[in-house]
Amino acid sequence: MNTKTKGYLLGIIAASSYGMNPLFALPLYQAGMDPDSVLFFRYLFAIPVLGIMLKARGRDFRLRRREIVPLIVMGLLVAISSLTLFLSYNYMDAGIASTILFVYPIMVALIMWAVFKEKLALMTGFCILLALAGIGLLYKGSDGTTLSLPGTLLALGSALSYAIYIVGVNQPTLKEVATLKVTFYVLLFGLSLFIVRLYLDGDLRTPGEWYLWANLLALAIFPTAISFLCTTSAIQYIGSTPTAILGALEPVTAIFFGVTIFGEILDFRECVGLTLIIVAVSFVIAGPKMTGYLIRFRKMFPRIPKLPRLHKGPHHMG
Repeated sequence: MNTKTKGYLLGIIAASSYGMNPLFALPLYQAGMDPDSVLFFRYLFAIPVLGIMLKARGRDFRLRRREIVPLIVMGLLVAISSLTLFLSYNYMDAGIASTILFVYPIMVALIMWAVFKEKLALMTGFCILLALAGIGLLYKGSDGTTLSLPGTLLALGSALSYAIYIVGVNQPTLKEVATLKVTFYVLLFGLSLFIVRLYLDGDLRTPGEWYLWANLLALAIFPTAISFLCTTSAIQYIGSTPTAILGALEPVTAIFFGVTIFGEILDFRECVGLTLIIVAVSFVIAGPKMTGYLIRFRKMFPRIPKLPRLHKGPHHMG
């Protein structure tokens, strides 16, 4: 398996597993837990899993001084993204929130263009407008009521912080650090945000039923340890923008579980909105390839040269 194939496969696994957030988080909400408590246990349980994997591969936990601050920043960005996404579930259906989160690949493309002078193709600009149109359709339901403004802003905030993380973790300072170690410290430093918030709030809620502890463990393994580990690996193999675009599977996974398990209902307007967003961001990654395909397709039908007009002279009767 070549490097690119491995990177795309890891990106698909990362996106699909991250889309499982609502599957494990919503039952915990229904049992009376709040986002801070859920995320505290999610990160707390994921850290030992990654620590064991780190030791099993013979890696140490040492960091160079220049790596500490970037990892703290990356950890806080991931924690903020998780917190704002989980808070948005209180205001809107999980599938819709996850779809709004899906604009983060466009944000990655914009950051790469604005900060790192990466060329922003015309197709990317068109896709940004298409995605915004999709969000506009999601914002207003069929009954005329609009989605919660706080919920929408929280989901967009989650997308922005995750986009900055994806760009930041691909910078030279962290490229030399082993993927497992990066993920371990990102979650460790991210956990500090929830410790501070719970300390200030003074209310750590625990699940009352044994099977809900299994939900917390699954939340720690699939959308946390596996997803962040695969995301970091994919970024190192194929770069930030392609990894971000593979997030197309996140809202698809989230909506699938939202509709099949939690009984969420999507009307026609919302379906069109979801489709526009998924198509827009899919085109971002397909852009260069698609341009090549279109040019190749166009060459199959060469333009027929126009024949010169025949100038007819006056008819003579004779």
